[in-house]
Amino acid sequence: MPRLTRAEQQARTRTELLATAREQFLRAGYAATSLDGIAAAAGYSKGAVYSNFRDKPTLCGAVLEGIHQEKLGELAALAADAAGFDNADERADAFGEWIERTAGDVGWTMLELEFVVLSRHDEELSAMIVGLRERASEMVTDMLQPLFGDVLPDPADDAASPLPTSADLADLLLGAGIGLGIQRAVDPRVSVKPAVEALRAALRLVEMMRD
Repeated sequence: MPRLTRAEQQARTRTELLATAREQFLRAGYAATSLDGIAAAAGYSKGAVYSNFRDKPTLCGAVLEGIHQEKLGELAALAADAAGFDNADERADAFGEWIERTAGDVGWTMLELEFVVLSRHDEELSAMIVGLRERASEMVTDMLQPLFGDVLPDPADDAASPLPTSADLADLLLGAGIGLGIQRAVDPRVSVKPAVEALRAALRLVEMMRD
């Protein structure tokens, strides 16, 4: 087997540290997880952690961004499939299954919430969280375009429209999803049905506008 180059070895180290950090952050939370523990569990020195990540917040931010990309990647694939469904009910049911699974992820939701609380008096950490949210919003906006782009106004168009843009809708979905996720993390009995039915109504409205 050919020997890894320095760049390849560093990339592998970073990947393994991220995977271990993700497991520990999700299991124990941000405050209870240490860089020493992550390094030991991954089989590296603490110096290896610092050579790839500036500090603990930076590492956690990278973990959260990876989770965002994974979850939104699932949603984008679902949106692509949903474009071929016959009606709004089929689309709503498919999205409902994803919402049920994602909004019930207690470890992820609690990690996000803990990270936000810690940023209250830390401007740099707060800016990192804002950046994570902005990138998530951009990804959701891009995902919504194939579904609603032909009926929603162009964000670049200055003309007044009673309809929200895809970016507005992305912010609404993210806000609702975060709120629902927090509620279900505290009480798993909280139903996702109202959110799914609201989505169903919106999809039916889009169908009517296209007809």
